[in-house]
Amino acid sequence: MSQEQPRRPQPGQDPIKYGDVFNVSGDLAKKPVAPEDAAMMQSAETRVLGQTQLGGAASVMQSAANQNERAGLVSHLDVNDIASDGGVTVSETQVPGRRIITEAVGGKVVQQYAEPTPVQTGRASAARGSAITIGEALEATAQTVGYKVVDQSDASAIQAAEVRATGNNVVAPGGLAAMAQSAAAYNADCSRDEDKVKLSDLLSGATAKLAADKAVTLQDAEGVASAEVRNNPDASATPGGVAASVAAAARINENVK
Repeated sequence: MSQEQPRRPQPGQDPIKYGDVFNVSGDLAKKPVAPEDAAMMQSAETRVLGQTQLGGAASVMQSAANQNERAGLVSHLDVNDIASDGGVTVSETQVPGRRIITEAVGGKVVQQYAEPTPVQTGRASAARGSAITIGEALEATAQTVGYKVVDQSDASAIQAAEVRATGNNVVAPGGLAAMAQSAAAYNADCSRDEDKVKLSDLLSGATAKLAADKAVTLQDAEGVASAEVRNNPDASATPGGVAASVAAAARINENVK
């Protein structure tokens, strides 16, 4: 897990913002890191993980907030509206031999990384050292950004993932890719957000919905990312989305070879 170091502000400069220390965009990227934001992330890490993580989002945020406060750019009790309104969350997804930790501010993923976990002996021992599969990576997406409405970029990324998992370029009727394309088309014509199909509706239990599965490789991640970005009007990938989860799984698999 890499630790991102915030830049020390100079006199007359703006405070350190989320976009300076995390790979985020939109309104959050423009917001200064505030002390209460960091405190909320520390509480979330402690509640979910048992303690704050070295190099985790809380430590990065605390470092940035401390520098902002010392420079007089924020006060000790300052909190951003995105953090206070949208919340600060830490979640974990268990896969064989490791857990994927996702940290978010206001629903925007700021960090995602993996930690090893003990693997049971006996029958489960066959899972020791096993790589994360494409299906498992898709299931991780359902947990990180499951609230996201399915759009064409998501559907294209899911289709690319299914093709690589099964080795079949034909979209199977009733398969995960077909369902994703149908969901994207339905959502495009649906006026009520509460009626739209979300990623969690599609990707929960994704492994069982795939005709076949395989360990994620860097080549798989590149193909999925290309499909997602190519079909996004902003020409970008969703933070914590399908491409991001597949890429995270690929990096983990590379590190455990």
